[in-house]
Amino acid sequence: MRRNSPALCQSANSLPETYQDRRFRDLLGEVAWSALPSSVKRRFGKRLSGGASVVYQGRVVSIRMNLAGRLLAQVARLVGGPLPFDLSSANQPAVVSVTEDIAGDGQFWIRQYGRAAGFPQVIHSSKRFAGPTGIEEYIGAGIGIALRVSASGDALIFESDHYFVQLGTRRLRLPVWFAPGNLTITHRDLGKKNFVFSLTLKSRLFGELIQQDALFHDKEDD
Repeated sequence: MRRNSPALCQSANSLPETYQDRRFRDLLGEVAWSALPSSVKRRFGKRLSGGASVVYQGRVVSIRMNLAGRLLAQVARLVGGPLPFDLSSANQPAVVSVTEDIAGDGQFWIRQYGRAAGFPQVIHSSKRFAGPTGIEEYIGAGIGIALRVSASGDALIFESDHYFVQLGTRRLRLPVWFAPGNLTITHRDLGKKNFVFSLTLKSRLFGELIQQDALFHDKEDD
């Protein structure tokens, strides 16, 4: 069987070699996984080999931030800019790329959001299937988020359980009062090969800090 080059990056309508991936399925459990739409199970049930990537293209359909959210997003740029920070990204192009992390048994995620002026914002993160909740997302500068995964109707939902800082071999869990807020990331299938990627960050003190929706089309079904 021909193997793909590790540097290969293809769109979703021309996927490289894949093989069955049970990682998200095992986190959810058989009952919750079986209830998901087949398109969601396909997106999260394939595992790319050879370091190849799958790319989804779409656009940001809405974004809002209160004052506290704007300040937090700007401060977060000091550790790599893991949060949307520009309201002008509404109605601008969006691209999500997922690459298998062979060495770390996880996934690299790159999210690119266009802006009305200047270069697009690029957010890098790494999902690893480890830790007390079974999955963690590292966003830079040693900062990570332990996630809880659930399913609801046509959606796969990731919610923050706690934040932590990895310092070498030491892991420091951040206290609740120091955490930026409750993070919810939702992958909701809309049918007709479309899905919405939503990010919501809420604080007990300051309410909804950031909310962003981006609409994507899955060309693999074309």
